[in-house]
Amino acid sequence: MRKAIILSAGQGTRLLPLTENRPKCLIPVGRRTLIGWQVESLYLNGIREIVVVLGFEALKVEEELRRLARPGLAIRTILNPFYKLADNLGSVFLARHEMTEDFLILNGDTIFEPALLARAMQQASAPVTVTIDRKDRYDEDDMKVQLDGLRLLDIGKTLPLDIVTGEAIGLHLFKGKGPALFSEAVLEAMRAPEGLKAFYLSVVARLARQGHVAVAPIVGLKWGEVDFPPDVERAEVLAGSWTH
Repeated sequence: MRKAIILSAGQGTRLLPLTENRPKCLIPVGRRTLIGWQVESLYLNGIREIVVVLGFEALKVEEELRRLARPGLAIRTILNPFYKLADNLGSVFLARHEMTEDFLILNGDTIFEPALLARAMQQASAPVTVTIDRKDRYDEDDMKVQLDGLRLLDIGKTLPLDIVTGEAIGLHLFKGKGPALFSEAVLEAMRAPEGLKAFYLSVVARLARQGHVAVAPIVGLKWGEVDFPPDVERAEVLAGSWTH
């Protein structure tokens, strides 16, 4: 797997005032920006094509991406001018033409150590693989999962807690027939009246019900999601413990 799609179109309003004039992916996290850590981890795991879906303050992100250039790494961008009107399924829809080979999707607010991606890629064998972690308690903002062994049964923030056995961390891999299955399902979802307001994980949930989705547990490895101002400090602590 050599291609990654990063979804970074939104402003990140829950991080205001940090995101008043910059998207969340440009928030400094220790010695790098959030997207800087993502590019580093992807590159160290052999990813050589990175496609970033941009929206809010796109020119600033493009400037940062030029600074993140690496030997042999191709970074392309896709502009989503409708990021205020649609949820993240819209960004995924605009990147469908990139889904012609094995690839991964990374949410723009997820930071992780390189070893985490290495484990996820090693475990990915199904057409679609959802990377998950486990903890003692889950809150309303967690993207919860229901499992049967390593097979994904359902995914969503509103799953009943008595069936929840983990949370998705915002890193999803597509292999073999997975890219075609996902691309077609995204198109079908966008044709629906509610498509503009849908999460792309609703498409993953549909594919899970058809038996195409497994999970890759990464318990014990370090990652974080940056949604609120206190998350930035926690991400800085995480990043400070990684040596590259």
